[in-house]
Amino acid sequence: MSDPPPSLIGIFDSGVGGLSVLRAIRQQLPDESLIYLADQAHVPYGPRPLEEVRAFSESITRFLLHQGAKLVVVACNAASAAALHYLRQAFPEVPFVGMEPAVKPAAERTQSGVVGVLATPATFQGALYASVVERFAQDVTLLQHTCPGLVAQIEAGRLDAPETRRILEDALRPMLTRGIDTVVLGCTHYPFVIPLIQDIVGSSVRVIDPAPAVARQVGRVLESLGLLASTNDLKGFQKPLRSELRFCTSGDPSALAALLPRLIGASAPVTPLAWDPDLHLSALT
Repeated sequence: MSDPPPSLIGIFDSGVGGLSVLRAIRQQLPDESLIYLADQAHVPYGPRPLEEVRAFSESITRFLLHQGAKLVVVACNAASAAALHYLRQAFPEVPFVGMEPAVKPAAERTQSGVVGVLATPATFQGALYASVVERFAQDVTLLQHTCPGLVAQIEAGRLDAPETRRILEDALRPMLTRGIDTVVLGCTHYPFVIPLIQDIVGSSVRVIDPAPAVARQVGRVLESLGLLASTNDLKGFQKPLRSELRFCTSGDPSALAALLPRLIGASAPVTPLAWDPDLHLSALT
């Protein structure tokens, strides 16, 4: 008998930010089994050279495919900007879904014509962001901020700490004085501090979390390929009785396991991973 077809959605990020995308996928596609890989040995990806991020992303993709991924979500804005096109060329048979700054919906919805964008330097400097701005935001004023230190605060689980609030107020208060009515979150870490952002900007300012749109795109791609969990037993293989949730990290597995209940409302063991000198990734036993 042949092996069953790949059945997992693979999701990766340099840290815990991509868990905001995993959370949205779980909500929209509850029958799907997921594997999440946090490359916390290299977090953050933003300041790293493009070639290095591409090398990490390629090795992570190979690992996820070996684990049984049928689709790979690049749940990291920096990795999407640096490596998504490269990955699609390197793995032409694999469906990928990546992150794109949600500038288009912000430009369509703004009433004041002034939009705030919070993202890492790598996203702002990338060709993907420039392309989105050129195509969709020519008539909108975009106010940008890199929120230095915010990713580290979220990685440490300090979602509502005074320092986290200070970082966000430094970014958002000047934008508010210039009339923003919409805030775009251009980093997958940032949705975890939406309550704090909303408290600072007030209820009249819309905060756009890109994760639900990414989850919808994952569903559309799987459906178009006949790979949804509900239809994946058409070739004679029984689909699992319950969806599976797996986590891996190249960092501290106990630290990630401790954060999971707070970030996604679920507990699960975390498999430790190690990089070898040739940038191959393997699970530690």
